[in-house]
Amino acid sequence: MLDLSRVQKELVDCNRDKSSGVSIDLVGDQLSHLAGTISGPIGTPYEGGVFRIDIRLPDGYPFEPPKMQFVTKVWHPNISSQNGAICLDILKDQWSPALTLKTALLSLQALLSAPEPDDPQDAVVAQQYLRDYPTFLGTARYWTEAFARRVSIGTEEKVQKLVEMGFPEALVRTTLENAGGDENMALEKLCSG
Repeated sequence: MLDLSRVQKELVDCNRDKSSGVSIDLVGDQLSHLAGTISGPIGTPYEGGVFRIDIRLPDGYPFEPPKMQFVTKVWHPNISSQNGAICLDILKDQWSPALTLKTALLSLQALLSAPEPDDPQDAVVAQQYLRDYPTFLGTARYWTEAFARRVSIGTEEKVQKLVEMGFPEALVRTTLENAGGDENMALEKLCSG
């Protein structure tokens, strides 16, 4: 059974720390579905980007690892460029109940700083990283610019309007991002469930 009090405590602890570059929001009203955000590490091609992570907690959490997947497209050897799947040991067999959602997000942030191309999730990206590093850097920077830049003022206004309609902010941001910033398309998706 999901330890709801622990999850609530973790959310408070994570969001209290404004300097870490990670945060977690609820998606809807269930504590088992969350949206994480990590800032791209300074000195990497991901610098300046804000990356959204879908987090689903199994009933066995914290004894089973959370299921995490990048929502924001990212060019990285250990993250699928197609579906956002992540290759990281602590999200699989190296998970421990002593770890938290915050430490998992910080580990993802560290993974952005130190790719492991010899244990890839995306073989195409890993090959580029190993064989043509300058092109890898350029592609990673381009994807960060295209998909992970902080939302603009116009987007903030759209988010505010949709939140005022009664939709949760994390869900609005994810839906708006998936709709390419198209407010009407996002509203349609939000209304259709």
